[in-house]
Amino acid sequence: MATAGQIMKQLEKKGSEQTRKIFERHGAKNIYGVKVADLKVIAKTIKGEQDLACELYETGNGDAMYLAGMVADGKQMTKKQLETWAKLAEWQMIAEYTVPWVAAESEHGRALALKWMKAKKEHVASCGWATYAGIVAMTPDEDLDLKEIESLLGQIEKTMDDAPGRVRYTMNGFVIAVGSYVTPLLKKSKATAKKLGAVAVEMGGTACKVPLATDYIAKVEKAGRLGKKRKTIRC
Repeated sequence: MATAGQIMKQLEKKGSEQTRKIFERHGAKNIYGVKVADLKVIAKTIKGEQDLACELYETGNGDAMYLAGMVADGKQMTKKQLETWAKLAEWQMIAEYTVPWVAAESEHGRALALKWMKAKKEHVASCGWATYAGIVAMTPDEDLDLKEIESLLGQIEKTMDDAPGRVRYTMNGFVIAVGSYVTPLLKKSKATAKKLGAVAVEMGGTACKVPLATDYIAKVEKAGRLGKKRKTIRC
């Protein structure tokens, strides 16, 4: 069984200057610059090793933290562990992907998402919106609190303009998720998307763009994929 130290050496070896610079433009600081494709290869070798995944996350290295999210089982994580993960998720890739991957699987996911949305720290609030977006993508409509989700769409309409950049990005993602996966709220999500229009977010000088929610939902509808739930939100 591999140790955290051995995995860290693998990550350092796989890192590249070019990838590191790309990630740094997206807000990463402590990172080797390992491509996601290479992380997936390593993840297969340590699949199911929950304790190791947690150790890797605690290193604070961006590559290791992202890898940890690929390996960890959210159902096994405690509320305290999830809170810690959100607190440490200062890089947007971790806040908007890694933490939501595991939190959305947890029985604590919804409660934590609602709590995190109210956080003053941008990355924690982003964790909240992205986590709830993951929950609606995986949970059958009959098991969702539709009134609560509709209320959150209304909240987004009222607060989007005053929210920090990455929170706006994840709010927009939440609208897309509801429109794509929650059929009973399709009309409401479309109305919210139309009201929001193009969401402006500083993308760190990269070519990345904020998806236009109206167009995204329309594409899903045209493809006949509305309401088709996902088994996992990991990518």
